[in-house]
Amino acid sequence: MLYPELFKTMEAVRWNMAHDIPWGDFDRSKLSDEQAQTIKMNAITEWAALPATEMFLRDNRGDSDFCAFMSVWFFEEQKHSLVLIEYLRRFRPDLVPTEEELHNVRFEFDVAPELETLMLHFCGEIRLNHWYRRAAEWHTEPVIKAIYKTVAQDEARHAGAYLQYMRRALHDRGQDTSEQARVAFSKIGVLMASAGRTQQALHPTNLHVNKDLFPNDTVQSRLPEPGWLEHWLDTQIRFDGLWEQKVATRILHILSKLMDRSFETVKDLNRYRKEMTALVVPKEKKIILGDA
Repeated sequence: MLYPELFKTMEAVRWNMAHDIPWGDFDRSKLSDEQAQTIKMNAITEWAALPATEMFLRDNRGDSDFCAFMSVWFFEEQKHSLVLIEYLRRFRPDLVPTEEELHNVRFEFDVAPELETLMLHFCGEIRLNHWYRRAAEWHTEPVIKAIYKTVAQDEARHAGAYLQYMRRALHDRGQDTSEQARVAFSKIGVLMASAGRTQQALHPTNLHVNKDLFPNDTVQSRLPEPGWLEHWLDTQIRFDGLWEQKVATRILHILSKLMDRSFETVKDLNRYRKEMTALVVPKEKKIILGDA
């Protein structure tokens, strides 16, 4: 089981909101209304760890180890929302999200293949780490800069934890699971490393997850300002092509090590995806025909 050791390692570096955030360094002159509004939107977005956790527990019912790890992930992600809310409570109480605004991002996600969802959230953590590092650079107020640096480090650790479960699927769950994982990881990897070619911000909170609620079925669409994410990325923190390339390079580098195959470009990864799909799909069809 991975959960016991993950719990120990993550608890050892867990920060304390009362003592590890430099609240006393607040400088009101360095916090603009524009910046404060983005903090509110980020706080509500982070609250969406709640429905994501409900999804993980539902779709991984047969994996108690992974579901137990969700207790750590859920706690730390909700603390991200809470520390941003606490910042607003102390310094901009007029912008503290209402309970209704928070609850509005809690809705049911459609069932999805668990290996694809695992890879999607692994990539999402990498992307968030880079987003928050950039946000820390954009902000000018010392306390919120420290908060974004702190939560960025958490997101990197979460990616590392998901990576352990990805490695387990590849090496410790038998050949069939390993092959399915290679297809799933390469498929989602191609998508998430190609953000520079799309208009859409590729993160789990910005993807459609409930066909019955479409188009109001992304976390971002349910925020008080549904279009804030693109504006935040493009105009405010300026998450440009250089930063997108950093995300893509990181994803390709980790997948190269994970699959023991060199992926220099998304095209390389897509070729691998096609190879694995050609290997796995005929087997699945043969099984179905045999059962029939």
